[in-house]
Amino acid sequence: MAVINDKGGNSSAAVSRRLASKWPRPVWHAPWKMYRVISGHLGWVRCIAVDPGNEWFATGSADRTIKIWDLASGQLKLTLTGHIEQVTGLAVSSRHPYMFSCGLDKMVKCWDLEQNKIIRSYHGHLSGVYCIALHPSLDILMTGGRDSVVRVWDMRTAVQAMVLSGHDQTVCSLLGQSPDPQVISGSHDSTIRLWDLRKGKASSVLTHHKKSIRALALHPHEFAFASASAENIKKWALPDGDFLHNMLSQQRAIINSMAINQDGVVATGGDNGSLWWWDWRSGHCFQQDETVVQPGSLESEATLYDMAYDMSGSRLITAEGDKTVKMWREVEDATPETHPGLPFRPPKDIKRF
Repeated sequence: MAVINDKGGNSSAAVSRRLASKWPRPVWHAPWKMYRVISGHLGWVRCIAVDPGNEWFATGSADRTIKIWDLASGQLKLTLTGHIEQVTGLAVSSRHPYMFSCGLDKMVKCWDLEQNKIIRSYHGHLSGVYCIALHPSLDILMTGGRDSVVRVWDMRTAVQAMVLSGHDQTVCSLLGQSPDPQVISGSHDSTIRLWDLRKGKASSVLTHHKKSIRALALHPHEFAFASASAENIKKWALPDGDFLHNMLSQQRAIINSMAINQDGVVATGGDNGSLWWWDWRSGHCFQQDETVVQPGSLESEATLYDMAYDMSGSRLITAEGDKTVKMWREVEDATPETHPGLPFRPPKDIKRF
C-alpha cells in the first residue's frame, strides 16, 4: 500500500482505520420447533408481555380482552376485560405489581395484578395507541400511536409528563431503557428517533430505512438494538444510533415482530407467517420456518403480530392472526452435525463489519 506523507510527516495510513477483512462467522445455534398451541382468544392475538418472574405471560387480543396464561403449562389463569377495542400493547412492570395495556380505543390502562382490576386510565391520545414501553428505573410510561407522537406519562398520577413530537406518521414500535437515549421509537414515516427525555426532543433521527419500522428489539447484553422493516433488518449501536450492518438475508415480508435472547438468537415474524431465526453477531439467518394456521382459519391469518422470549431465553412465544398463541423451543438433541442449518454466505462487497 502506498503511504502518502503529509507536510507534518504523518502517514495517512496511521490516521485511517484499517478495515476488518473478514466477516465474522456465525455461531452454531440449535434449530427451534413449535411444541405448544394455546387457543382461547376469539380474535387476532395482537401483543404479548412476559412476567419478570417468569411464571406467567399476558396476551392482548382483538376480542378486547387480556388473558393471563401459565408459562409452564399454558393453562389460562385469568381473563381481564376493560378495553372497548383491540388491545394492541402490553407491558408488565418489574418493580410494581402493575401491568399496562393500550388499545385502539385511545386508552392506556394500569392494572393492579393483586386486585386484577384497572386502577388508573391515562387520557390524552387522539387516536388508537399501538405500542407501549416502560422505563426500567423511573416511574414513567411511554406510549405511541396513530396521532404520531410519543406520550410520556407519570405512572402514579396519570399526568402526561411530556409529548415527544417529530414523527410524521403512526408511531408503531417503542423501546424504553435506563441509559441515554432512554426512548427509541420507530414509525410508519420510516424513521427511528432516539429521544433525550431531559430535553424532551430527539437527539438523533435515523433515516436509513425505506419502509415502516414495525418492530424494534434491544439486545440483552450489548448496548445495541435492531430494527425491522419490510425491506431489511438493521443493527445499530447505541447511544448515537451508529449503523452497524444489515442482516444478510431478506425476509420479503412486512415484519411485525422481533425478539432477541441472551444467546444472540434473533427471531423475526412476518405478516405472511414466516418465522426466521438469525445469529446476532454475523447477521446470518440459520433457520426459516412457517407458522401453520389452526384448522378453520384462513391462510391469510398466518400473521405473527408479536413475539417475546421468556426471561430465560429458552422459550419463544408468538401471538398470531389465527387467534392462537404458539410456543417454541430449541430441539434438545440437535448437534452441528445433525442440524447444520442454512449455509452461511458472507457478503462479497462489504469488507467491514
